[in-house]
Amino acid sequence: MKVIPGTTSKPISSSKICEFFNEKHSEEGIFYTGYPVIGTTNGPFPIDSLLLSEKYGVVIINLIEGKDISGYEDKQDESYNKMEAKLKNYKELTKRKKLIVPINVITFAPVGRITGEFDPDYPLFDHKSISEIFERLEEMVQEDFQQEDFQKVTSVIQSISTVRKSPESRKVVKENSKGSKLKKIEDSIANLDGTQSRAVIETVEGVQRIRGLAGSGKTVILALKAAYLHAQHPDWEIAVTFNTRALKNQLKKFIEIFYIEQTNQYPNWNNLHILQAWGAPGGGESDGIYYQFCKFQEVDTYRDFRNASNQYGYNNAFSGACQEALENMSNSKNKYDVMLVDEAQDFSKYFFRICYHLLKTPKRLVYAYDELQSLSGNSLSSPEELFGKDEAGQPLVRFDSASLESQDIVLESCYRNPRPVLVTAHALGFGIYRETDERTGTGLVQMFDNKDLWEDVGYQNELGSITKGNPVKLKRNSKSSPRFLESHSSIDDIIQFVNMDSDKEQIEWVVSEIEKNINEDELLARDIIVINPDPKTTKFKVSLIRSMLFNKGINSHIAGVANPDEFYENNDSVTFTGIYRAKGNEAAMVYVINGQDCYQSFGSLQTVRNRLFTAITRSKAWVRVIGVGEDMVKLTEEFEKVKEKNFTLDFCYPTEEQLANIKTINRDMSDVEKQEINRANESVEDLIASITAGKMSPSDIAKLEDLMMLVKNSKSGEK
Repeated sequence: MKVIPGTTSKPISSSKICEFFNEKHSEEGIFYTGYPVIGTTNGPFPIDSLLLSEKYGVVIINLIEGKDISGYEDKQDESYNKMEAKLKNYKELTKRKKLIVPINVITFAPVGRITGEFDPDYPLFDHKSISEIFERLEEMVQEDFQQEDFQKVTSVIQSISTVRKSPESRKVVKENSKGSKLKKIEDSIANLDGTQSRAVIETVEGVQRIRGLAGSGKTVILALKAAYLHAQHPDWEIAVTFNTRALKNQLKKFIEIFYIEQTNQYPNWNNLHILQAWGAPGGGESDGIYYQFCKFQEVDTYRDFRNASNQYGYNNAFSGACQEALENMSNSKNKYDVMLVDEAQDFSKYFFRICYHLLKTPKRLVYAYDELQSLSGNSLSSPEELFGKDEAGQPLVRFDSASLESQDIVLESCYRNPRPVLVTAHALGFGIYRETDERTGTGLVQMFDNKDLWEDVGYQNELGSITKGNPVKLKRNSKSSPRFLESHSSIDDIIQFVNMDSDKEQIEWVVSEIEKNINEDELLARDIIVINPDPKTTKFKVSLIRSMLFNKGINSHIAGVANPDEFYENNDSVTFTGIYRAKGNEAAMVYVINGQDCYQSFGSLQTVRNRLFTAITRSKAWVRVIGVGEDMVKLTEEFEKVKEKNFTLDFCYPTEEQLANIKTINRDMSDVEKQEINRANESVEDLIASITAGKMSPSDIAKLEDLMMLVKNSKSGEK
């Protein structure tokens, strides 16, 4: 029996009934509390608890929190009628105008005053008779209820929302066009899987985390969870926050669709707030969590991005501002009943502590994050580290073994990238098949310190356990990468690397392909994004492509220019973007232009490889990486090796020594570091040239022996 405790206004009876079903290990089925919420003409109608069972069908269990059981029969009738009306909306659940699945209703009143006999048509149980529930259900069993019927009703109940269904504007005529294939893909992933459904519904009185790779559904889940909590507790103050500005409208759309589906009403945006993490004075769209904290806690200094960057540096601006605000807070006012944090991997511990201060007891906070912040493998800190300690030195938040399954939900499946796309992105991002660098003894650009992370992100080693210094062959299975995401097209169509002789050829090829996508492949312009990996050159690099598309009657836009909160504009506009705006978004067809910029870069090799990884993983169906020159040829050779290995990662896992060398040699450097190294290299080259030309002797250089000794000691240390 799988028990999924949702949020409810009847905590005592819900807890008691959950305890009962948790003990029923011999019974099979799914038991929910606080779910589903049925939309009616009078607004939301929450079901107290629900059992889905192949043996017993659909069993609604009404809960009574106090002793008064009067009118429970009418409430059973109302619950039955509401559920019947909901299920009859689904054609697959009816036959000859009748439901194919039995609905039964019982009532559990743990401390209710039950005197005398109750009407057998209206079963009623208290804490003494609860053990008789299954005996009563045995009497209700319908022999003609089939397993396939159970699967159908389970699918309907678990189909929490249609937010990911293919848009109505997608009109396809050709059976095998890309548009037709995309519609089938989108309809296949429209329903959440069991783990995703559980992540939406399961509610804990405290902190809960949801983790998984990009494409595992975290943003959708967080939005639906916010809407679910709002439906169950419309008076709660709920905040949803995030890092990427373009996510705001996407989150609002998901929340609104789900809430209307479940309640037949619009959300109350006065109680449900979608706020960027930073924020600024002015209210409305400018508001944000950090700004609110400074205002509510009477912090003297609020810093905007420019001010914080000047004070703490570009990369540490927000973290520094949050830390300063915490150190200078005058009050500790609580504002929210629940906070939900998306893109949590982008925030420091100080932002988490700001959120914690803004929460009312029992500090309900849900945060979702990518299993990896980047390919460097720096996973998010533990809850104990994120939220800090109390005055006694004890962690404010701790995940204990008894409630770990509810507090820590792992999304194992990736529903965005086809397996060949994701494996290619990892292979190129890590440099799995890159030419060997003599300085490190491997082609690897970066690697996880924690080798177990490979299993967490959905890979299995076909050669056994992963041990450093030994060969591994990592493969994704059909659960972590569902095969329907790649079965629609040949691998050679799903992912292509294209070498061009000139920028002109690259531009003309991309324009021609986009024109074909729209006019022949039945893709919408919205289905296409063009990514330039270097954010500094995007406007210049895409201008000619956009101009040529315009001349062919195809509209386009650069994401975030007209509206910083918008990534897509409409169905009739192709999106062009730099890598930072692309983060968190997806499209069916992705063109990565100027791929040569991602092959190598002095002092920023990890950065350019991470950009390539991010760009490729925006695709949910097809991807084209295009570039010019020798570096693009070498990048394509790496891809060809991925194909030869049948999209597995086949390499020797680096030793501790190699890992250290990889981190040092391939590290991202500041401009100052690059300048110093270039000057040093130039000096050494001049020295070698002078000695070779006989202009000076090694004995003329007083510090030469010191330099040689330093190099020798460094090399022996490496060994």
